[in-house]
Amino acid sequence: MTTPSAEPALRILRREDVLAAATDVDPVACVQATLLAHARGATTLPDEAYLPWHTPSSGVFARSLALPGAVWGERPAVGLKVINSSLDNPARGMPRAQGWTFLFDPDTARPIAMLEAAWISATRTAAYTVLSARLLAAPRVDRIAVLGTGALAETHLDLLGAEYPDASTVVYDLDPARARAFAALHRADVADEPRDAVEGAGLVVCTTTTTTGYIALDWLAPGALVAHVSLDDVLPEVVAGADLVVIDDWDLIAADDRRLLGRMLREGTLAPPGESRDGARTVDASLADVVAGAHPGRARDTDVILSNPFGMGVLDVALAADVHDAALARDLGTIIQP
Repeated sequence: MTTPSAEPALRILRREDVLAAATDVDPVACVQATLLAHARGATTLPDEAYLPWHTPSSGVFARSLALPGAVWGERPAVGLKVINSSLDNPARGMPRAQGWTFLFDPDTARPIAMLEAAWISATRTAAYTVLSARLLAAPRVDRIAVLGTGALAETHLDLLGAEYPDASTVVYDLDPARARAFAALHRADVADEPRDAVEGAGLVVCTTTTTTGYIALDWLAPGALVAHVSLDDVLPEVVAGADLVVIDDWDLIAADDRRLLGRMLREGTLAPPGESRDGARTVDASLADVVAGAHPGRARDTDVILSNPFGMGVLDVALAADVHDAALARDLGTIIQP
């Protein structure tokens, strides 16, 4: 007589499954709840693992990121996002980045679900931007600038269009043809130069792959909020001169030596929240602090605010868990038995 296996089945949610289940999920509410849990110490957020290389075929940059995380509470969410990218992929007709988000049973530690990661990753990032705008933007946003026109920019405009239906949008990309095609799909204007996009915008969203800063402080309009999603677009003078600098998690920034804020920390020109150092700009708060009411956020309508989200694996895991719950309710996905 064969003993039934105690190993759990694995539910695989491909992109079409994720998209179908996501119609029952509010990603902004998920991000807000997770940040509140983070503020209360109810998360586990290890450092990301980072593997860079240059491709053998063309020598372009490629990388693999692994972001683990857990959110504790009545329904714990434990998991890991693995997402890889190569700058040559769009030329191959492939998205630049793709991967899988894994969910684990919190009791047995066994994998129970494997979800296409690109939509979850882009959506949690865009949802973080929307939440940042709700909490930190000036009372009226009439113009949105989006730098970069890839999948992340598209996800941002999907969510921001619902948040700011009357705002105009201007986009910029290093590839003018790509920018024009993107703008036509989203009824946006195209800027010839990045400064033309940024100037006059109440919300500036950076979704590029640059590693070289180019946005100067004097480009930014009074009251502008910069959603510095791609982490290397602004010059150090923006960090130093902004009225408010808001991050997602200081430990992640401090552990990183590649992006702007991590480099400034090592140069001695940036200090942790609550710490004053000669010649250094002190980070003002985390968005979790603002969500939890520990920091008031914007003080004046004319304040220039920099939001610098490094990227928290707990947000991917939390959103994946919500999508997984919705998929279970609708019996979506492919089941792999042990």
